Amino acid sequence: MRPLTSDEEAKLKALTENSVSLTLIEPTETGLKKSIMDATGPVRSYLKSNGFHDYSLQLQGPDYKVVIDAVLYDDHAIKKSRTSLYRPKTKKGDPRIWFTGLTKYANPNDILALVCFDGKIHVLNLTQLPVRALINSVVLNPLKELVEEINGTENAVANELLQMLKEIAKKPVPSLVDADTSVGRTLETALGIDINSSKKPDFKGIELKSFRDKRGNRKTLFAQVPDWKLSKFKSSAEILDAFGYERGDDFKLYCTVSSITTNSQGLSLRVDNDINQLLEYSDQKSIGDFVVWSLEKLHKRLLEKHRETFWVAAETLKEDGKEYFQYKEVEHTKKPIVSQFDLLLDQGVITLDHLIKRNSKNRVVEKGPLFKIKPKSLDLLFPPSLKYDLLN
Repeated sequence: MRPLTSDEEAKLKALTENSVSLTLIEPTETGLKKSIMDATGPVRSYLKSNGFHDYSLQLQGPDYKVVIDAVLYDDHAIKKSRTSLYRPKTKKGDPRIWFTGLTKYANPNDILALVCFDGKIHVLNLTQLPVRALINSVVLNPLKELVEEINGTENAVANELLQMLKEIAKKPVPSLVDADTSVGRTLETALGIDINSSKKPDFKGIELKSFRDKRGNRKTLFAQVPDWKLSKFKSSAEILDAFGYERGDDFKLYCTVSSITTNSQGLSLRVDNDINQLLEYSDQKSIGDFVVWSLEKLHKRLLEKHRETFWVAAETLKEDGKEYFQYKEVEHTKKPIVSQFDLLLDQGVITLDHLIKRNSKNRVVEKGPLFKIKPKSLDLLFPPSLKYDLLN
C-alpha cells in the first residue's frame, strides 16, 4: 500500500480517536477494471480477528465464495453493497476481496477504510470523504451515526483509578529504588498493586504505564520474545554473541531496531504480511533473517496489555540526593486498533529495543525485546486519547 498523505492520516486519526477499529486497502487501476482486489495480510488478519472471515480455512473455487453485506459511505448517503471473499482456483488461490459498486465509488489508488461492525463491512473512502467534518457535524449523517454507535464506552473503573491517582499526586512520592523502572514500581506500590511479572493489566483490567516526563521519549507497549521454534537463532544468548559489544566490564546489546533504517549493528525489521510474521534480519549475508515473531501473537499481546491504559507522566525532583516523583498527568487510551499495529511497524513508528547483557556470572539476561511507540503517535494506535490533569 502506498504511503498515506497528511490529509488521509488526519482522517485516520479522526476515526481512531473515536474507537473505530479498521483496516486499510488500496484498489489499483487494474483491480478496478477487473473487479478484483488482493486481500492483503492486514485485511485478512482484521477480518479474522473480528470473526467475519478466515481465508486460511477457505477452499479454492467459486463454490466456496463467501458473501457478506457491505455499506459504501458518501457525505450524506449510503449505498448497499455486497462483499465477495474468495480464493480462485488459479495458482495458489491468493485471497481476493471485492465490493459491488466499488468502481463508481473509488478511483485507482484511493485509500479505503474497512470497518467490521454489526454484521456488515462498512467502506469509507479516506481519500475523498471529509471524515472529521462529518463526525463533528451538528447535522446527523450516516458516518456520524456509525461512529456514535461504535463509540459507546463505560468509565466506572477508570474514574475510580483516576481519583486514586489524584490523591497520590497531592504530594511528591519518594522513589522506592534507584532504577529506571522505579517510576512505575513506586506508583504501583502507592496504589497497593503487587509488583510481579504478570502479563495481565495492572488495575481491574486497566494497564498502568508510568514514565519520567521528558519530551521525545518513546513509550513501551509490551515485551515479547521471538518464536524461537521458527527462528534461526534459538536464544537471546545467540543474538548477543552475534551482535553484542564490549562496554566497560559488560558485554551487551542495547539497541533500537526499526523497519525503515539499519542500525549500527546492521539490524533491521521487516513485516511480511504474506506469512503474517515480523522478522529481524542482519545485513550480514551469512546471517540474514535470524528471529521471527508471529504478527498474530503480537496482536494478542497488544490486546492483552492495552485494552485500556493509563499512561502516567511524572516530573522528577531531587532532594538531599533522593529522587521523588510528582505524578501530574494521565493520557487515557482504549481499544487499540490492532490492524494499525502492522502498518506502524512497517513505517518505523513502532520499533523494537534489545536489552541483552551477559553478567559477571556469565549468565545472559534479556529485559526485552521491548516494542515501543513514538510518543506523538499514540493516537494512531489507541482510541480515544483523553488527558487528565492530576494536579487540578
